[in-house]
Amino acid sequence: MSVPVWFPILCGTLFGATAYLILQLAPVLYGKVAPLADGPRPMAVRALVPVAAATILGAAFAYRGSTLPDLALLDVIVSALCAAIWTDLTRGIIGDWFTLPPIALVLVVAAFRGEVLVVALGAAFVTAPFAVAALVSKGIGFGWGDVKLVALGALLLGPETSLVVFAATSLLACAVAVAAHRRAEPIAFAPYLALAIAAGLLVPGSRSLG
Repeated sequence: MSVPVWFPILCGTLFGATAYLILQLAPVLYGKVAPLADGPRPMAVRALVPVAAATILGAAFAYRGSTLPDLALLDVIVSALCAAIWTDLTRGIIGDWFTLPPIALVLVVAAFRGEVLVVALGAAFVTAPFAVAALVSKGIGFGWGDVKLVALGALLLGPETSLVVFAATSLLACAVAVAAHRRAEPIAFAPYLALAIAAGLLVPGSRSLG
């Protein structure tokens, strides 16, 4: 069934609006958090870029024929990813408000679909190496906020897709750090993880809850 032209436009607008609202909430929740001394250098983040990305993703999800319940879930996830990027770039952390509630929501959806055990076990398999990295590094370089974002992506995408996209974006992050001569500096990993999750959700035929 073909998708009416207006529907992706409407969905893109809604995704962009939701992302904008969440980005206004992020400074209220985390604006007073001091950037970590051993974290990545704080950066200014303009709302235009993540809002534009959310708009494009919303239109793409609608165009491919996602159902209304899936679009509602994806709207929450994309907005949370935008806010996680903001907190990581500006404060050097990934706020729990933008990982734990989406994780809980995805688990509820999986339980409703009768897939919660399979989804949770697959996500645990993918997340375990990242958790070990955070434990060994004591949260420096790769923190527990990153681990939670990985868990969210793994829950959404399944183990096969998430392993591929997370491996690819990890290599991309290393390449960018080398090119920018910042190999010895910590980097904000949330943008790379968010890119991986978005790419995985857009891959045709990938297994995902979105």
